[in-house]
Amino acid sequence: MRQYQKLAIVALGIFALSATPALAKPKWAIAIHGGAGVIERKDLTPEVEAAYRAAMARAVATGTAVLERGGSSMDAVEAVIREFEDDPLFNAGRGAVFTAEGQNSLDSSIMDGATLNAGAVAGVTRTRHPISLARAVMEKSKHVMLVGPGADAFSVSAGLEQAEPAWFFTERRWAQLVKELTAQGLPVPPRPRGAPAPHAFIAIPDDRKFGTVGVVALDSSGNVAAGTSTGGTTAKRWGRVGDSPIIGAGTYAANQSCAVSGTGTGEYFIRLTVAREICALVQYQGMSLQQAADEVIQTRLTALGGDGGIVALAPDGQIAWSYNTSGMYRARAAQGQAPVISIYKDEP
Repeated sequence: MRQYQKLAIVALGIFALSATPALAKPKWAIAIHGGAGVIERKDLTPEVEAAYRAAMARAVATGTAVLERGGSSMDAVEAVIREFEDDPLFNAGRGAVFTAEGQNSLDSSIMDGATLNAGAVAGVTRTRHPISLARAVMEKSKHVMLVGPGADAFSVSAGLEQAEPAWFFTERRWAQLVKELTAQGLPVPPRPRGAPAPHAFIAIPDDRKFGTVGVVALDSSGNVAAGTSTGGTTAKRWGRVGDSPIIGAGTYAANQSCAVSGTGTGEYFIRLTVAREICALVQYQGMSLQQAADEVIQTRLTALGGDGGIVALAPDGQIAWSYNTSGMYRARAAQGQAPVISIYKDEP
């Protein structure tokens, strides 16, 4: 009798497991980053930490609103990054770092996972929202990447909003430039024309190694997209361009695999084609998104001596992030799931 009772209990257990509904694929999802680097609690005041968390929360809300009303993943990516480009906390658009010549030189890219169409710009100085210019390159030209004055000229022809160089100026980024040039023994350029008079600013740790922004999104049609925007590195010279505008390095999206946006030392991301490599491991090696992200960031990038991180999203709703620094400004949300906003290594 006991044997039959045990069998009955096992059978009931199996039935209970089979009757438990599997976690449904979300209709939409989004993940964002605001840069990775040396970000530790001891270095951020409560006020500064709160400001970053609030900015990430606003960004998630912006993307969520687009996706919840049935907007495309491309629309969500562009909307969130446009918001970041207007937020002086981040190294993108207004708040971008300065080149050694005292200019803000902006890079951005966007990619549609449904079509593999992509657009990118580098060395932009007068377009208020470089992410919108990257999308215009994709949709209104036969090209993938435009650079420098030509990219800004195309921006005007496409009817995008322009801004005087002083629009991108922030005092703390200028102070970072002065500090870096002084340390290198290089001359400090004149303060940009139209910049406000020198004034006090809220001290934030030297974040020259982070601040790049990026977004990956999944829409209700099952399409993924990715976008990235940055001002590059403080005191960069000779027209340096990092990974952010390079498709396959800092940005990649394909419905057959995943969408990825990266942040970190761009020279290493370019050499490893980080974004595409993660997607290839998912598509051809059958790795989970998190496994693929960790393989590239924790193993290959680290072994090469590079630093940084990524956010990634798969068409089945998997969300992953991975970084080999002490922190990364990051957030995610999905249908039926509460938003998660994190900064430090010990947070989910």
